[in-house]
Amino acid sequence: MPPFSPDQPHTILIAASAAYDAAALRRMLARHHLKVHAVTRGDEALGVARQGNVVLALLDVALAGSASLELCHRLQKASDRPLPVFLLSTHPSEEERARANEAGAAAYLPMSFPIDDMAEKILLYLHAISPAPVLAGMPTMATLEVNYHTMLAGSPDAILLIQRGSNRILDVNRRTRQLFGMTETELLQTDLLSLCPPVQPGGQPSQNVFAADLEQVMSGEVQLFELEMLHSSGRALACELRMVPLTTQAHRLMHVRIVDVTARKLAAELRDGKNALLEMIARGAPMQETLDKLVRLIEAQLDGGYCTVMLLNPDGVTVQSVAGPSMPPDYMNALNGLPIGPAAGSCGTAMYRKQTVIVSDILNDPLWTPYRNAALHYGLRACWSMPILQDKDKVLGSFAMYYREEREPNDDDRRLIHAATHLAGIAIASTHREEELQRHREHLEELVAARTAELQHAKEEAEHVNEELTTALDNLSMTQEELVRRDKLAALGALVAGVAHELSTPIGNSLTMAGSMSERTAELRHDLESGLRRSVLQAYLDEAAAADEVVLRNLNRAAALVAGFKRIAVDGGDSQRSRFVLGDVVAALLESVQGEVRQRELDLVEDVEHWLEMDSYPGPLTQALHNLIENSLVHGFGGRAHGQGSITLSAHDSGNGEIAITLSDTGAGIPADNLPRIYDPFFTTRRGAGGSGLGLYITHNIVTGVLGGRIEAASTPGQGTSFMVRLPKVAPV
Repeated sequence: MPPFSPDQPHTILIAASAAYDAAALRRMLARHHLKVHAVTRGDEALGVARQGNVVLALLDVALAGSASLELCHRLQKASDRPLPVFLLSTHPSEEERARANEAGAAAYLPMSFPIDDMAEKILLYLHAISPAPVLAGMPTMATLEVNYHTMLAGSPDAILLIQRGSNRILDVNRRTRQLFGMTETELLQTDLLSLCPPVQPGGQPSQNVFAADLEQVMSGEVQLFELEMLHSSGRALACELRMVPLTTQAHRLMHVRIVDVTARKLAAELRDGKNALLEMIARGAPMQETLDKLVRLIEAQLDGGYCTVMLLNPDGVTVQSVAGPSMPPDYMNALNGLPIGPAAGSCGTAMYRKQTVIVSDILNDPLWTPYRNAALHYGLRACWSMPILQDKDKVLGSFAMYYREEREPNDDDRRLIHAATHLAGIAIASTHREEELQRHREHLEELVAARTAELQHAKEEAEHVNEELTTALDNLSMTQEELVRRDKLAALGALVAGVAHELSTPIGNSLTMAGSMSERTAELRHDLESGLRRSVLQAYLDEAAAADEVVLRNLNRAAALVAGFKRIAVDGGDSQRSRFVLGDVVAALLESVQGEVRQRELDLVEDVEHWLEMDSYPGPLTQALHNLIENSLVHGFGGRAHGQGSITLSAHDSGNGEIAITLSDTGAGIPADNLPRIYDPFFTTRRGAGGSGLGLYITHNIVTGVLGGRIEAASTPGQGTSFMVRLPKVAPV
């Protein structure tokens, strides 16, 4: 093989029908500039070889063809350079090795050949690395000799040497003798299978299981497997066996390292058992079933021990056996109803003292005096009991471990009984809570039934009362409608009376003057027939002119009253709705009243957020504000000297979709007795002095009706009056 040159790309071809860890080989060869190409069919392998960059091929014997392994020859011919082929066999044999040599294979290896060793073998073959140098004076593997027995004796693991085929034990170390509790002579006179039970935990004969494992070891598939073995006392040992074949020209041997994993397996079984028990408790499994499973789980952890669970009855004095599947039933039944106390065996005393009680010798312990004969009758010699507590003071029961020989607990025993007691407490407390909940449910059902009956009775009474209320409501509605009708008639009568009262004076004056002039006209006609003097005509004309003035003034007064009456029922039907800026409307209003305010020498103060926008009726709003200003001028300052007082109009955003408009003055104010009547129609304190009593009435109708707001008044006699108008920014439709 020419020296390997890393300057050119090279490929290692893997052709295998079975799974092969090409990725691991690729990682190990990458730093040596070697690529790995894996295929699973022979035609694919030939195609890769024809590309000319394959420097070595790993070929599965299963793909190589018939007995002549012809694919090996075809790969070498397909390549444009010498192509070494390593044949890989799933089941190596001497006969197949000979055929591989005949086919020109560069190497014949098991398919399970370690990847790191395979990488080293490829690199050495391709001269990508050099062999380790032989140092002078240092032994080589070929010349190194080690005393196997000496190496065996110094190992901390249990080691034995057996002969393949017969499985005869040839050599053992001290740790092996300790593991099986046997002497070296005893071990050397037996074979490995004699250290195993006839049947493994899976149900297969130990001989079959060991033979299958040994075959896998010899084929390179596994080196480590599990096997159950036996201590000389008959105690089962869960073991892991690691076996390495040792083949010489004269012997076929097997190096066996044994590790006792019993404790590890027991810990795993305990952990899984705890989880299973907690799942049972969580899904509400019966307490008896849960505690039986707990007892069997703990017994599987013990070396010849038996467990029981006792419950303290609700009377707090006697006990009841609930779990002890491995104990004699008669013994368990005999415990029912026994009292707890300071000398009541292990369980009764533990519950009484609320602490763990260890009795290592039932025969001679005074705590067992009342029950010693029964215990000895069933062969019980030791009992350790731990109370099951819900809290520091409440005892639920006890968990006990029994043995048929005198025995003291070790640390592992104490941890185990503590764990068992804790799990038993969870199961018992959960059952008690569920029973308590069930009692509450039953009581709640009774309460619900009683409450349902009460509610049904109340419902019937309510329906009866509802019928009476419905009848009363119908009568009330009829009465209300009658009262509303009467109120409407009364209001209409008051309005008509007010209108008649207001119109009667100007119309009466006009009628009186018209009647007087009718009489004077008749006299003038009579004087005209008898001869009319100039002085008489002149007197008539003077009287007619005076009469015309009186009639015209009274008719104008009546017309003004009629116009005011028409505004009483004002609504937005004829008003123009629009979006407007409040400051513009207020400015126009104040400009229109500025003359009269100046005439009275009053101060007119404006405090308005000018750019407040409204979607409302500017016309009715202007009328309402004008009426309020007019009310201040007439009633607030009508009897005062000019130049004393002020009127203030302010408007601000309330922040809740409303605008607050306030008109206040420093005038005479409104007496407290008159304040509730200011919005009544025709109510005025200036009757006969120009007041009609309709201004605030009309203003109230505009604010509450058209504009959809509300108006409030506050006044202090002698200090002034204030009207607060609250209007929505968007008037109702």
